Order: sequence, then structure tokens, then C-alpha cells
Amino acid sequence: MLIGQEITVMGGGIGGFTAALALAQRGAVVRVLEQADQIGEVGAGLQISPNGVRVLDALGLGAEARARATRSQGVWLRDGVSGHEVIDLDLARLRPDETYLMFHRADLLDLLMQAAVAAGVTVETGVRVDRVEATAGKPVIHINGRAPEQVGFLVGADGLHSVLRSELNGNPAPFFTGQVAWRALVPATGREEAEATIFMGPGRHMVTYPLRQGQVINLVAVEERADWAAEGWFHKDDPENLRRAFAGFCQDAQDVLSRVDQVHVWGLHRHPVAVEWHKGFCALLGDAAHPTLPFMAQGAVMALEDAWVLADSLAKQGLEDGPALYQARRRPRTARVIEAANKNARNYHYGNPLAKAVGHGVLRLANRFAPNTVLGRFDWIYQHDVTAE
Repeated sequence: MLIGQEITVMGGGIGGFTAALALAQRGAVVRVLEQADQIGEVGAGLQISPNGVRVLDALGLGAEARARATRSQGVWLRDGVSGHEVIDLDLARLRPDETYLMFHRADLLDLLMQAAVAAGVTVETGVRVDRVEATAGKPVIHINGRAPEQVGFLVGADGLHSVLRSELNGNPAPFFTGQVAWRALVPATGREEAEATIFMGPGRHMVTYPLRQGQVINLVAVEERADWAAEGWFHKDDPENLRRAFAGFCQDAQDVLSRVDQVHVWGLHRHPVAVEWHKGFCALLGDAAHPTLPFMAQGAVMALEDAWVLADSLAKQGLEDGPALYQARRRPRTARVIEAANKNARNYHYGNPLAKAVGHGVLRLANRFAPNTVLGRFDWIYQHDVTAE
């Protein structure tokens, strides 16, 4: 039902290009509008769990995705202060048939963009959409410097400050969580294991994992603080501020921190999941619909899932009825994932010594006697397959 249908995607990010590719593969005539002058991504890493890999496989990108990414062999939780192991989840042993990938964000974006263009998608850069008129009929987009334009169908993959989300839901204010996050890419030593390491401490934690076949290390560090910090990934900070925040952590953590020469910081804010994901001939996806905190590594993965389900729903029910089916399939799941992410931060930040002893003790016992139960808590996320729904 999509053959020849004209669809415009706002946003040249991971969600936007995944949607463009999935729609083009179903016969739609797709263009992507990106406000930046060139397609690119910030230098950062992301983890794609098996539920996201299934989407890449269904799009025909599985082999190249595995070639470009580093396959994660495990998750290692450590006491950040002492350096002692809390739990070591050996994914290669516990989940040998499931694929967890660690990507440089730019590499995944390039993979998706190239595939979309090869499928016939048109890409326009330097295009800023200032406003959208969404009615029961065809939407109208107001592009800076151009006359208003009516489009056949509009996908809002334009991120946290989506103009389509504002049109459909207004602008409910987010609230600061009392946490800030730093991100950095640091040189690798070549001795790092292909796994994610989480150093947990009082009121803070730090995650590291290798990218690009072990050439660099992605670092994300989170600290609880009372001082408000702005949202956005582009606020530069002094690396010494990061090192001071984690000065009490163990030597392995210090070794990574010592190699940080550029770092960005942003405040973590909670946004409500959009109530309305569609109206007339338009729909939201990814962060435009459901911004998430980075405590389950599901932001990019949920965008991949959204894109597949949106294309599938439009193909099955058409441009008029497909959006409602899409929201019905996606909103409950994304809301549940986001709530899990909201709760997960406190599991890393024990400040009370007794609570820490109990919490870490439980994990150590589980690691020794029933490691599958720890992974199994989130099987509803990782084992889900939107391509088989």
C-alpha cells in the first residue's frame, strides 16, 4: 500500500534514515530533510542490543553492521572505588545466539544513510523546518527561506526539540533529574576486552567500552548533583571537572580518565512520552516521541524499532489508518522501556554502605549461582522482535 506514496522524513539521524530505508523498501518515494549542512553525528558510541540487531538484519544490513561494529562479549560491573568485581555477565557464554553490537554512532548512521540512498531516498541538507501545520488532511511544512509546502505524509524524526511533537502535543516542560553526564572518546591501549565495563560508586557511575575494533574507547560518566545543567550533547567541558568528580575511583578508572583530552557535558532531563504520536498524515518516532535517559542503552534501539513498525503499519493499513496502528503497537512498549531506564540509575549509585553491601552482595550471589536470572530480568526488552510481530 506504499508503492508510489510520497513521504517526507524530518531528521537525518538514526531513526530518520532507518524509517526512510524501511519505507523505501516498501515502495514509497522518500526524501529526508536535515537541518545540518552535512549528514554527520557527534563522536560518541552506542550499544545495539539484539532487539535492534534484528531490525538491521530485517533491513538487509546485518552482515555489514557486524563488520563495522564491535561485538560485545559481556558486561562487567565493578565497585568503582575498590575496583572489585560485582558481576561479570559473559554474553558469549550465556547468550551465544544473540548479538550485542557496540557502534561508533557515525558508523551506524553512515551505514543507514548509504543503504537509504541506494534504495532511492533523496537527502536534502541545510533545510530547517520552522513549523508544521498538522490537520486531519495533508500536513504543511514551513521551511526557513521557502514558501509553505504541503507533503503527502510526514515523519517527525527530528529529535528532542521536534517541531512536529510541539504541534501535536504542545510543549510540556521537562524536569532536571539532578544528574549530569559527560561523554568522551579516548585512545585505546589495545588491551581492552570487547565488553562494557560499569564502574559504580556513591552518587555516580562510569561506563566504558571499545569501538572500531578496539581503536578507541567510548566513555560516559554520570554524576548526581544539585546544580542544574543544560540539555544537549554539544556543551564542552574541562576534562579536569570530570576527573575531579571521579577522583575517588580505582586505578583502572583513573587510567581511562587520564587519557581524556576533550569532553562534553549535559544535564539529564526527563520528558513525558508523547500522548499523541500521529494526526492526519503525520507521525512521530524516536526521541521526538519518547526521549529516554541513557541507563538502558535503548535510545537508538527504540528508534530502530519505531522505524520498522511505522513502515510496517503504513504498509499494512495505509497512510490514513496506519499511524493509529503504529502508536498502538509502540507507545506501551516504549513507555515501559523508558520507565525501566529511569529506575536503573539508582542501581549504580548506592550511597548508603549497607544498601551497597546488600545490593552488590545479591548480584555477586546471582553471578555465582544463577547469572541467567540477571540477564533474564530484561528479556522482555532484548528478546523482543518487532520484525516478527
